[in-house]
Amino acid sequence: MDETADRYIEVSLVKRGITCRAKLLDDRAPLTCAAVWDALPLGGDVYHAKYARNEIYALFPPFAPTEPPLENPTVTPIPGDLCYFSFAGSELGTKAYGYDREVRPGTTVVDLALFYERNNLLLNADVGWVPGIVWGQIVEGLDEMAEGCNDLWRTGAAGETLGFRRL
Repeated sequence: MDETADRYIEVSLVKRGITCRAKLLDDRAPLTCAAVWDALPLGGDVYHAKYARNEIYALFPPFAPTEPPLENPTVTPIPGDLCYFSFAGSELGTKAYGYDREVRPGTTVVDLALFYERNNLLLNADVGWVPGIVWGQIVEGLDEMAEGCNDLWRTGAAGETLGFRRL
């Protein structure tokens, strides 16, 4: 692959038929981008954030040989940011998070998130600041995706999948 070529992925709300296009930020988060790219395609149950505000995300088992370091971190993601988080199961294992599946202590969970509107703050009442790795930026289709995310917030996420695939 040409080291200077930009890489793009499609992010989708599968059931709603909404897609957007994102550019990987290889220059700012090369290890995270490589880990995600190598794992694609990925898809999982979508959740809408309770604490971070304007965020949707899906949870995955770890897919990188080693977890990426905290490169290109933020606690204030902007609209269109794609963020990567890694959590121990004990950090997400309470019913307060609303997951419909068991997240066990002693496991690691990868959270791939899309932020669709402004005024986000990654501060969790249980654990404090939760910096994320910004590894991608939506470059097409954010307005339609934001409408879908707002609909997801109002009508519920049950049965919806957040998907990521190479373009």
